Amino acid sequence: MRRTAVILFSLVLCCLPLKGAEIKSAPDSTVLAKLDTMLMRYTAALERESVEVKKAECDFLISSVSDSLTTQHIALWLYDRYKDSPLMGDEAVAIHIYDNWFKPGTIAMRSEFDRFDAELFTSFNRSTLLGMKAPQVTLKTPCGCKVTIPQDGSYSILFFYDTSCAKCKLESQLMPSVLKKITFPTKFYAVYCGHDKKAWRSFRRSFKVPGKYVKMIHAWDPEIESDYLKLYGVISTPRLYFTDTDGEILGRRLELESLEEIIHYICDYYGQTQKQ
Repeated sequence: MRRTAVILFSLVLCCLPLKGAEIKSAPDSTVLAKLDTMLMRYTAALERESVEVKKAECDFLISSVSDSLTTQHIALWLYDRYKDSPLMGDEAVAIHIYDNWFKPGTIAMRSEFDRFDAELFTSFNRSTLLGMKAPQVTLKTPCGCKVTIPQDGSYSILFFYDTSCAKCKLESQLMPSVLKKITFPTKFYAVYCGHDKKAWRSFRRSFKVPGKYVKMIHAWDPEIESDYLKLYGVISTPRLYFTDTDGEILGRRLELESLEEIIHYICDYYGQTQKQ
């Protein structure tokens, strides 16, 4: 893979407007377009690789060019690619690029606004990456008692929602048909992110979880004393997470379709272990 990258980089970089060892002007759009095409093909070939492999390959690509303008272009392209990747888990690659290249000032961001946006993105995502231990936060139940979520010992689904959120309402209507397929002990934490007690009470009355395997826990933190918004990256709602019995994050920022896939996989695994 890397040998191919070196060859392609050589073909593209030979077109850069070099004078001695210095670049007098930014690469023209034609050269950058060729470079972007190469980066697109290279990252597409890496799609099935692990996050650690992707991190190493990105470091290799960024460090393979000596001039600052092209290096910046490559780093920004890779950061944007993995930040907005539809593939769950790729956010870790974007955070790695920011931490290792942009944050220390080795490579400059496009602007101070972009740097602030990147700092916000990494701060709101670094605590809940795939494979990490889900941060435990202490919230309040409807009766005012404290509850810590998620709790080890069972699979957990964390649903952060607001009653004024249209997508949350839609997901809450469709959620029961997904949850009824669960055949293993699961705790479903419905975390209300709003402040309207009446609206919350009405939601709790209407939102029913079917089946004997799922235990529903309603919670909220109106004063945000637990800092759950930052820890779980709840910039907007809804937010869905799935954790293993030991609190390891198996799914983050899920859609209902991907939650259903995880449930199907765990059902198969749990069924096989029960037969053994």
